[in-house]
Amino acid sequence: MLEKMALTETDNGSSGGDGGESDIIVKTCVLGGFSESDETRALISSLPEVQGDMVSTESVTQRFLVIMNRYQEQPHLLDPHLDWMFNMILETIRNEKSPPSLVHLSFKFLYIICKVRGYKIFMQLFPHEVADVQPVLDLLSRQDPKDTETWETRYMLLLWLSMTCLIPFDLSRLDGHLESDGGKSREPIMDRILAIAKVIYINVFVFMTRPDVKQKRLGDFLDWSLMTITQTNDQSMTDIMVLDGALQSLVTHKHTDHVEVCAPTVLQCLEKKHLSDSSQAMLRKLGVKLIQRLGLTFLKPRLAAWRYQRGSRSLAANLSMSQTTAVTAAVSPDVETREQEEDYDIPEEVETVIEHLLVGLKDKETIVRWSAAKGIGRVTGRLPKELADEVVGSVLDCFSFQETDNAWHGGCLALAELGRRGLLLPSRLTDVVPLIIKSLTYEEKRGACSVGSNVRDAACYVCWSFARAYEPKELQPFVSQIASALLITAVFDRNVNCRRAASVTLFLLLYKAGFALFFCSVYIASFPEYTKAMIDHLVEMKINHWDGVIRELSTKALHNLTPQAPDYMATTVLPRLLPMAVGMDLLGRHGAILACAEITHALYKLGLQTNKTVVDIISSECVDGLKNIHQMCYCTFLNVVVLSRGFGGELMRPAVCGLIEKLSLSKLPFKNDPVITGWQWLIDDTIKTLHLVSSGAKDGIMTAVVSALSALCEEYYQIQPGQADPQMQGELNISLCYTEGLNSPQMLTRCGSALALGSLPRFVIHSKMKQILEGLQQMCTVSQKEGSFPEARRDAVRAIAQVCVTAGVDTHGSPDSVLCSENVSEVYGTLLDSMNDYTTDSRGDVVVVFMSTLPDLCCSECRVKCMMCCLVQQAAEKIDRYRAHAGNIFLRLLHSTEPAVPHIPHREELLSIFPPETTASLNWNAPSQAFQYITQLLGLTQYQYHTLLGLTVSVGGITESTVHFSSQSLFDHLKGIQHNSVALTQFGDTLLSIFRDNLRNDRVAIPFLKMLNQMLANSCFEIFTTQENHQFCVDLLTLCKEIKKSKDISKLRACISVFCGLIQFQGNVRKKVLSQLLMLLCHSFPVIRKTTASQMYEMVLTYDDVIDPEVLDDAMTILSDTNWFDDIPTVRTHRNQLADLLQVPRPQVIAKVTTEPTEVFL
Repeated sequence: MLEKMALTETDNGSSGGDGGESDIIVKTCVLGGFSESDETRALISSLPEVQGDMVSTESVTQRFLVIMNRYQEQPHLLDPHLDWMFNMILETIRNEKSPPSLVHLSFKFLYIICKVRGYKIFMQLFPHEVADVQPVLDLLSRQDPKDTETWETRYMLLLWLSMTCLIPFDLSRLDGHLESDGGKSREPIMDRILAIAKVIYINVFVFMTRPDVKQKRLGDFLDWSLMTITQTNDQSMTDIMVLDGALQSLVTHKHTDHVEVCAPTVLQCLEKKHLSDSSQAMLRKLGVKLIQRLGLTFLKPRLAAWRYQRGSRSLAANLSMSQTTAVTAAVSPDVETREQEEDYDIPEEVETVIEHLLVGLKDKETIVRWSAAKGIGRVTGRLPKELADEVVGSVLDCFSFQETDNAWHGGCLALAELGRRGLLLPSRLTDVVPLIIKSLTYEEKRGACSVGSNVRDAACYVCWSFARAYEPKELQPFVSQIASALLITAVFDRNVNCRRAASVTLFLLLYKAGFALFFCSVYIASFPEYTKAMIDHLVEMKINHWDGVIRELSTKALHNLTPQAPDYMATTVLPRLLPMAVGMDLLGRHGAILACAEITHALYKLGLQTNKTVVDIISSECVDGLKNIHQMCYCTFLNVVVLSRGFGGELMRPAVCGLIEKLSLSKLPFKNDPVITGWQWLIDDTIKTLHLVSSGAKDGIMTAVVSALSALCEEYYQIQPGQADPQMQGELNISLCYTEGLNSPQMLTRCGSALALGSLPRFVIHSKMKQILEGLQQMCTVSQKEGSFPEARRDAVRAIAQVCVTAGVDTHGSPDSVLCSENVSEVYGTLLDSMNDYTTDSRGDVVVVFMSTLPDLCCSECRVKCMMCCLVQQAAEKIDRYRAHAGNIFLRLLHSTEPAVPHIPHREELLSIFPPETTASLNWNAPSQAFQYITQLLGLTQYQYHTLLGLTVSVGGITESTVHFSSQSLFDHLKGIQHNSVALTQFGDTLLSIFRDNLRNDRVAIPFLKMLNQMLANSCFEIFTTQENHQFCVDLLTLCKEIKKSKDISKLRACISVFCGLIQFQGNVRKKVLSQLLMLLCHSFPVIRKTTASQMYEMVLTYDDVIDPEVLDDAMTILSDTNWFDDIPTVRTHRNQLADLLQVPRPQVIAKVTTEPTEVFL
């Protein structure tokens, strides 16, 4: 909501499809039934045959897993088929002849089904008759608990055993004669099950609830559990598992008389164990859970008669009685019942339980705090009123600023539980509500971030529970406070979950209280009850926030809230902010300066509606305070060099520049005031020292400086509209200052100077345009000796566009004042050259500005052709945003009618390819849409070279979607001209021209080789392969020889693939290709030798006419078995053997005088 308020006056336009592809169709997959039943039956039936064969077993298992996973979201579709699948697998398990590997594989299949359908449903299929108990126990006892490969078997056997434990017979009846045939006594089934539980560390609470087990073994099991808890620690994974199992068994156990007797002993054991100090969150949670269960054991089960009740607990009573009667009866319980409830002693152990639960509220893990909060609610519900009130007071102690955020969060959860259960009486609300309001804005800075979002979210939960628990009359005194706090959280909180929770809670609270509210930023503030609260919250909590984005958005929100309370802003808020703007708190100073600027500008815009100036609205003291902000910052911070550099300078410079911009736009009466000179000095000094700021802050500072300069010039540097003030212009000479900055050795100073020149108004540029354009054009073509400065060249191109648009057009005008016939050629030359500068970020983003306004001036045939071809090239390249920008400009120029652009090559063909509706429908960002149009330009002679040059870096790129769609469209075009030898020859000549022109340009050469490899692999030049020594192949081979001399690994690898693709051509050229590959087998780089051998191996398999079939096996053996990483003399021997098999002359070593020996083909 804060972002919405800050952007109320912003034009929210469409991004033009920058979000990605728009042609993706989302399909849902709703299955109608289990369609793979036959295949599943076959897979299960094949288990006896595939077991033992690792490959077959893995294949069958993976296929079964794929089938089952399809039904993860619709597992009920398996229900009609569970019986036969289960019975088939169980039959294999029960078969005594089944080997252990088959049994484990069968249980694995059972587990896969169980995982999809859910164990609660699936375990009901297990047979649970008396005869099943002994076999399941025997099979489970034979398992190795430490075997990680067969855990599915143990898991399914434990599920089966849990079902057999439900048989309604005393387990001692199943023992029979405990003496075996050998005279040794057998262990009872009851003891065997407990022994397994102790070994595998499982929760056996279901088994322990059996009456016979409870009577005979409960005491021993409790003793074992306590001994286990005492003797283990949480330092090893084994002990952690043992502790987890023992604690879970105690936590989930039902309350019996025996347990009540042992409860003090269990509590004493837990106190000695100090589980709250454990490093394992799960153990701490189980400790808290067990302690609260013990606390409930010490207290009698009852509903507290003193609790606050909203209506009757009986639905029938609520329907039959009026609400008033029900509430009265519930809130005023019978006196006799109350006396009976209070007349019992509370054991001393309860105090220990509550103490542990209060400690759990401050735990560092949420799951522990949540369990402790629930325990507080459950135990308090069984206490007398006085003791329960003491518990509430202890919970309120968590809300101390000496406590951590964990304590605040736990306290909120506990209050929510108490309120939800009616245990927080209305008399306590006066103490609770202020703490909850503080929790709604709780935030603590920790380093570069903050904590507290969970506290604010929990505070919303507390308010929600109050709205549900209390009658409106009980909350009426607090509704205004709570609603204001919730509203502020819903609108301004930086965490989206807190905003959502607050908005839902606020709706419920106001609905219960009889109010109605619609959420819409400024509209909310139009309610008098909330306006000042929202403004005060922004001033007190948000403009000094640690997050800079929040500070900036908050000041913009204050701008939008000003019309709701202009007098309050002018008389209270602004005087309050001015001292903060010159204070010592850096973050508060930054936010206050921005807020002063935004509020002043908002008051100015309000004054326009009533013909008042800002001076008429705010006091003279505030005007002086605004003017002195810059001077106070200058005097205070220059001495400690904060304004010049460092983090303080990165915050204060853009803030003061923002203040300059807004005060200039607000037309404050500072003309000819010395403060103007100070503002100008700050702007100039900021541009000169941009290289001292961090890279993350430079863009924001540069934007603020340029905006401030433009507003300052417009307001204070002209004596009347369009006429510069000679005095100010003479003293400052702005254009000369920034023109000299274009030659600075610092790149960022050049960038700032260029953008400053682009922001100057027309009256400043007048009579100095020639000087400005010459400086900017020189910066666009800076020599390498002075450094590349790509960002400076980018900003210079932008500045040229802005200067030309600002100056305007006059064909017969002066080149020193406007864009005219004398200087337009140089401007266009600079722009078109910049489109080929691939070290910059500016490619064709300003051409449309001139073409749409200067048809008679600049549209010569040669210039238009060059411009359209450059745009086509950019529209075919791999970067989405550049392709989209160039493509959209191309279509705008093509379809421009007022005025129409003349001399566009192939206009009619272009209009048929790009009809008018494509201007709006074609998404250039989506490769699937763009390339199918772009490749059609390959058939147009004037555009073929530039289109193919752009496609080269797309087809040979690394982005999967771009490569896929660009190559698919390119191959579709080539498939259409396969039988047109003239068109294919012309395409081949263009291809060779691109290769020849970019032989030393790695940006194009490497993608070109990758694209060429794809063309050869797809037989795109099949018509050429039928002719021996076709000139296309000869020329291509000659150019690839030059690439072979490179030391670039990626380029050499791409060249090897092209050589292997050229082998499909007939004639002597094939021998020459093989010779080049043989020389690469002895390249100085071992990785190139290995790559060449691998590629040749695939080549020989693909083209069976390359080598005589009789020696094919020998050649492939050499290529595959030779260690190509050996030294070159050893490798050369094997290479020469391969040359003999290929019937190609061996390359000869020629020693050169100045270089190392080189192999050549003689």
